[in-house]
Amino acid sequence: MTAYSLDHVQLVMPPNREAEARLFYGSLLWLTEIPKPANLAARGGVWFQCGSIQVHLGVETDFRPAKKAHPAFLVADLTQLTDKLSQAGYKIKYDQEAIEGYERTFTEDPFGNRIELMQPNSSAAA
Repeated sequence: MTAYSLDHVQLVMPPNREAEARLFYGSLLWLTEIPKPANLAARGGVWFQCGSIQVHLGVETDFRPAKKAHPAFLVADLTQLTDKLSQAGYKIKYDQEAIEGYERTFTEDPFGNRIELMQPNSSAAA
């Protein structure tokens, strides 16, 4: 048997910063928060739904942000989202190496984890 789909992506965050995760992933990226199973809820962290894939933010007491490994979110309006993130105080790094068919930028979540934002451009639709 082979793997056939991706269920979730795990990111880490420092303890007791769930409110910041909810603001960034829920309010700014518009992901839907989903309840953690009761047996895992006591560990802290927060989970979100993004299409058919979940984004799990788990707590690590010796937290170090992921500077290279990252999720890439497909977005409908990259300009609108990057403007919204900039207004909220997040730095936007524009793509230095293009990927054919996409416009893309990078930012960091409140914990310093790298986040890629991608929007298909007209050449991707062709």
